[in-house]
Amino acid sequence: MTAPKNQRLSIDAEFQRHLDEGRFKIQRARESGRAFYYPRVAEPGTGATDLEWFEPSGRGVVYSTTVVRVKPPGEPYNVALVDLEEGPRVTSKVVGIAPDAVRIGMRVQARIDPVDGKALLVFVPEGNAQ
Repeated sequence: MTAPKNQRLSIDAEFQRHLDEGRFKIQRARESGRAFYYPRVAEPGTGATDLEWFEPSGRGVVYSTTVVRVKPPGEPYNVALVDLEEGPRVTSKVVGIAPDAVRIGMRVQARIDPVDGKALLVFVPEGNAQ
């Protein structure tokens, strides 16, 4: 079942609004308590629609990473899959260290950074959350 496009945009806009307010929030189903990401109108697998937004710990572990090398003057950056403590896997990047220093199994902490006027979810190595 696919949500109407305007409802999908509404869910994405709500996620972005939380980030713009400086809060990282994901959803979970009230009945099962199962957390998931990316924002949706129904719980994956069950279709349950009784969902709530909550603030996860932001702690996670790098599951996978790759370095994207761009043509100068652009700087290389990493793309990482991070397994959150609460279960969901998110795609982002790890900042605050060299892109090729990011390692699978590295413990990280979520942070919201302004990038080109937009709040984005990024991760930093645990202990570097400033």
